[in-house]
Amino acid sequence: MGRETAIPWTDSTWNPIRGCSPMSPGCAHCYALRMANRFSGSGKPYHGLVRSTKQGPRWTGKTRVVMKALKEPLRWREPRRIFVNSMGDLFHEAIAFAHIALVWAAMRLAKRHTFQVLTKRPGRMLEFVENWGEILPNVWLGVSVEDQAWADKRIPELLRTPAALRFVSCEPLLSSVDLRSYFPHEVETGQLSSAFVEGVNWVIVGGESGPGARRMDLEWARSLRDQCRQAGVPFFFKQKGAILAREMGCSARAGGAPGEWPKDLRIQEFPAPAPAPV
Repeated sequence: MGRETAIPWTDSTWNPIRGCSPMSPGCAHCYALRMANRFSGSGKPYHGLVRSTKQGPRWTGKTRVVMKALKEPLRWREPRRIFVNSMGDLFHEAIAFAHIALVWAAMRLAKRHTFQVLTKRPGRMLEFVENWGEILPNVWLGVSVEDQAWADKRIPELLRTPAALRFVSCEPLLSSVDLRSYFPHEVETGQLSSAFVEGVNWVIVGGESGPGARRMDLEWARSLRDQCRQAGVPFFFKQKGAILAREMGCSARAGGAPGEWPKDLRIQEFPAPAPAPV
């Protein structure tokens, strides 16, 4: 569970820490929980981190550092984009900052790679970076948002966090979202030229997959595409989601085959190389 991945906006996944717990409505049908449950038996990697209930598997809230996994990126010779902790949240409350610092140290040493860190807990991320973690030019920091309310809670804390590049993953997208106030923009500085203001540098959009998936309206995705176009921010459409895939007769259950999407949403852009840390 790691290394190669089918997630189209990254090349590999890396899970030096295991375990998680739900944080918001976007967690309701967590793909990581379903996968972890398959490996939760005695002697398996997620034993003790997932429990069975009448409503299905649930995270226990416990986490575990996988010490042997910390050096994995150092052994990967070809430069790649690496999604950090795809099976959980690096900034979960149960993970000590000292353990997150080990992950940071590994990313610092593996300079040839680009690390993509995505969290639903930007408050802890901000606290860690300000007090423990240096700004690394090969580390992108992002937040996952599913609707406007959670965008307005998480993105401001992301923008307060020093980073080489900041991104937002709108997946599963459960409602329309307006990100325009969070994009890089210019402000008036008297009668002279304007000054650049830091903001969100990349947006990923996708519908929900798996059992119980909720519908994503393609117009929500188109709105985010247009917002990105207007701001000059790269836009990455990941998938339509399970419901639209079924209704539109897509071969991929999550609607992940670009050739079966509407032509105007066949957009998978990446940010330019990260600027100097700010």
